[in-house]
Amino acid sequence: MKMIFKIARIEIKQLFYSPIAWFLLIVFLVQCSMAYSEVLDGYARRQELGGSAMTSMKLLTSWIFGVQYGIFSTVLKNLFLYIPLLTMGLISRETSSGTIKLLYSSPITVTQIVMGKYVSMLVYSFFMLCIIALMMIVGCFNIQSPDIPMMLTALLGIYLLLCTYAAIGVFMSSLTTYQILAGVGTFVMIGILSYIGNVWQRYDFVRDITYFLSLTGRTEHMLRGLITTKDVLYFLVIIYVFLCFTILRMKAGRESRTFAVKAGWYTGVLVSGLLLGYISSRPGLIAYFDATDTKTESLSPKVRQIVEDLGSDKLEVTVYANLLDNFYQLGTPEFRNRLLEVWEPYVRYKPDISFKYVSYYDSAQNAGMMILAPGEKQQNLQEQAAARAKSYDYTLADYQSPAEIRKMIDLRPENNRFVMHLQYKGRSTFLRVFDDMNPFPGEPEFAAAFKRLQQAKFPKILFVTGNLERNPFKSGDREYKRLANEKAFRFAFVNQGFDVDTISLDRDEVPDDAAVLVLADPRQQLSAAASAKLNDYIRKGGSLLVTGEPGKQDVVNPLLRPLGVQLMEGVIAQPGFQETPDMVYAPLTANVGLLTKELISKYRYKCNVVMPGVTGLQFTTDSGFSIKPLLTNDPEISWLKKGELVLDSAAIQFNEAAGDERRMFPLMLAMTRKVNGKEQRIIVSGDADFLSNRMSGMFQPQTINFQFDTEIFSWLSGGEYPIDAAREESKDRRLNISSDQVKILRVALVWIAPAILAIIGSILLLRRKRK
Repeated sequence: MKMIFKIARIEIKQLFYSPIAWFLLIVFLVQCSMAYSEVLDGYARRQELGGSAMTSMKLLTSWIFGVQYGIFSTVLKNLFLYIPLLTMGLISRETSSGTIKLLYSSPITVTQIVMGKYVSMLVYSFFMLCIIALMMIVGCFNIQSPDIPMMLTALLGIYLLLCTYAAIGVFMSSLTTYQILAGVGTFVMIGILSYIGNVWQRYDFVRDITYFLSLTGRTEHMLRGLITTKDVLYFLVIIYVFLCFTILRMKAGRESRTFAVKAGWYTGVLVSGLLLGYISSRPGLIAYFDATDTKTESLSPKVRQIVEDLGSDKLEVTVYANLLDNFYQLGTPEFRNRLLEVWEPYVRYKPDISFKYVSYYDSAQNAGMMILAPGEKQQNLQEQAAARAKSYDYTLADYQSPAEIRKMIDLRPENNRFVMHLQYKGRSTFLRVFDDMNPFPGEPEFAAAFKRLQQAKFPKILFVTGNLERNPFKSGDREYKRLANEKAFRFAFVNQGFDVDTISLDRDEVPDDAAVLVLADPRQQLSAAASAKLNDYIRKGGSLLVTGEPGKQDVVNPLLRPLGVQLMEGVIAQPGFQETPDMVYAPLTANVGLLTKELISKYRYKCNVVMPGVTGLQFTTDSGFSIKPLLTNDPEISWLKKGELVLDSAAIQFNEAAGDERRMFPLMLAMTRKVNGKEQRIIVSGDADFLSNRMSGMFQPQTINFQFDTEIFSWLSGGEYPIDAAREESKDRRLNISSDQVKILRVALVWIAPAILAIIGSILLLRRKRK
């Protein structure tokens, strides 16, 4: 060990007595400084803007330093450029100058030579790490309550990556006497290890090996604050393999061995490394440490408990991928490792989850129509599948036919989309993908599926039918399918842990297990029997949602009379340049805290619920209910217009003489009272369209219809679903620096600090030259 450090010391001296080492450190410092000051300036400006810009001011440590948008993303893109320029001459220089013979003849072993030179690169890598640490130290002063453990974990990941690059560079330097060739070879080898994860992914065993060897994304977990033994051992294995290869290569110059013996040594090193890596990446053998302050890299406490409640009973996941589905590629062999990454947070707490994959072809609702050229014949289903399979370099024989797949499972109720079928203790459910930016399910959707496997009691939402009410299974603009039962919509009740059905009060009694009864915009008078059942349900303390529409007051008001609530005559008018005057953007009141704290935080930034065609509500205080408005109109820009609101006439004007009223009107009420020892919850709305397919599919800035809709039903049903996957709010939400101060800091980091480093390097180089 003493000789190793002696060699390392000599190499470090030679390294820092050359301009290249100082030049690279200065360039690296400038790169890190520019990246840090640029990101910091963006968040400082957001903080000064205030308002809705503050919604992104959370987890600042991760956002400023993290791998996705922070300085690490910039650093890692170019980090591989530095080490090869330093390692290319470590051994090739000795070989080309002939000094390697002096080393061989001295009482030094080959292992000591290799390790000494490698240790010198570890020291230089440490200096590069100090530059990144400097940015983090500055960040600790710029960020309130920074997540220091997360930053330290990121430093570990970067250092392991640098050590790996150095090991590769040492080996490539031993292969040739030409330093440039050694440097280029290091670049090539790093590129191979970065790309190898995409090679031969169709074959299961080979895919596991190449995926383990892949360098891409190996630091991602640590840069986010999560240490796993799988990632740490990967770096150690790669370092071990390349250092051993270097030792064997240099020993070959001193010892006369047959090719078979040499090949056996190389093979033994490679196989032992791969075996260790393969074993260490098995789910049950991976250890995790989440260093983040709010444990963002682990499952939330509630979801974790649900996963652990599955116990030791086996959970089988069968992935069904339809060749003609738009999401087919998610189930291809090439994508399976990415799919397993989605499951990794859950496998972490239940490592015995097993996976099977089934590929088939069948009609797909989202496949779209093929545009035919003139005279071209429309292909049948089998011909379409064969053409699609050929485009993926497969044959139709690799897929189950419609008849074969239906013998296994009928996926037509799932529209033959990509699904994951979960089976546990004789019970089963589906996990779906969704039509949004990230198609995979999140923690609430996973947790809801696991709860179904555990036979949890789900809230049953019953929609009253029989009088032309809105329907949860129809897809028209005025209906409620998207929010209630659209399987491809992430926030649909069916994906969040609710059971949805319809009920006719003329024929059926309201079951005792009904969590919420919904009467959505009836267009005909309810029969006496149906009204009696509704009143009996209210009297017993059942949760209820009633939505009405302007012009239907005569239908809805008799039903609301026992509650002390009435829909007012007229309609709220809110003329605007972009929308028709019946489109009301209703601001949330502070009472939304009844529903969820999340909506309170959104309320700070003036979020609205869009209500097309809404009337005001009036209520009495002697009905026995505690009544609080959830939504109101804005009297500055809207008023209650008496009579009919004609949309295609002249501009709508406030007319007090015609009975128009300009004041704040409740548009939605939350009502509570104690009945039979429990709290009864009722919501009444002067609009039924805010829940409609049209509004639930509308995504506009500062509008939160579908989030608000989900919170309504969560509150009405007791708040257990959707499952709360929230974590403790992060403390690093504000900066201690202004945008003007960032400009000064940028000058200090980008210009002054590199200049000081350049002066230090120049002094050492001049002193060396004089000696």
